[in-house]
Amino acid sequence: MRGEISKKIGYALAQKYDRLIFRAVTRGARKASPITKSGFVEPGGTQIRVGTTTNASDCYSSSNLVNAFYDAAAALDEKGVSSDGRVGVLNPRQYYELIQAVGTNGLVNRDAQGTALQGGNGIIEIAGIKIYKSMNIPFFSQYGTKYGTGSATNPGVTSPGNTGSFVSEALEDAAADVTGINNEYGEETEFANSCGLIFQREAAGCVEAIGPQVQITSGDVSVIYQGDVILGRLAMGSDYLNPAAAVELYAGTATAPATF
Repeated sequence: MRGEISKKIGYALAQKYDRLIFRAVTRGARKASPITKSGFVEPGGTQIRVGTTTNASDCYSSSNLVNAFYDAAAALDEKGVSSDGRVGVLNPRQYYELIQAVGTNGLVNRDAQGTALQGGNGIIEIAGIKIYKSMNIPFFSQYGTKYGTGSATNPGVTSPGNTGSFVSEALEDAAADVTGINNEYGEETEFANSCGLIFQREAAGCVEAIGPQVQITSGDVSVIYQGDVILGRLAMGSDYLNPAAAVELYAGTATAPATF
């Protein structure tokens, strides 16, 4: 039992870790230039619109996603970003839309076929960018997915029901002025049209004061309290390093999301 609880605590720490990093990458994608001096301006981040309408549902079109990935690859090439270590992170429904299009779209490569592909285990690749799915990316001001009536800020997906309190969770305010937050990770409203990330390993970095740890009492303490106290802890910060290596995907608006 203690092992299972410790594992769940570890999952919770990893979730927080991922969420902050994804928000830092998004911030980098919106940065115009990290260094500006006379006659020398470094390349900044990239923001790419998925689709051409004012409907957030454009983010679930496999053809729109493929086009966005090729635009992102071209932008990264033009800005001198290495092709080594490029990845894309989408939400599960976007990922499965691409999986379904693999058979009809020759521009999408896959590492698995047959039953493995049907099971969603085939890591797919577009323009040399390996694609992963995550419920921790900022997605229209929520984490991972968003249900409800379709609009410019809602893709209009019907909830499967019984999702509980932690599915389609609203982004928390993680601006620098919030107590306990010492970096700038943005506010909920600043991710109203964000729907995916593409980046290379240089995009962001992390500093750990305390790495993810799980501690369990033992010995006399367990005897005194007739039970165990299990504690998970993490002290870390994340921020962008090379904005040119970060790409944000957005949908539902012709105007790219503003910097923060």
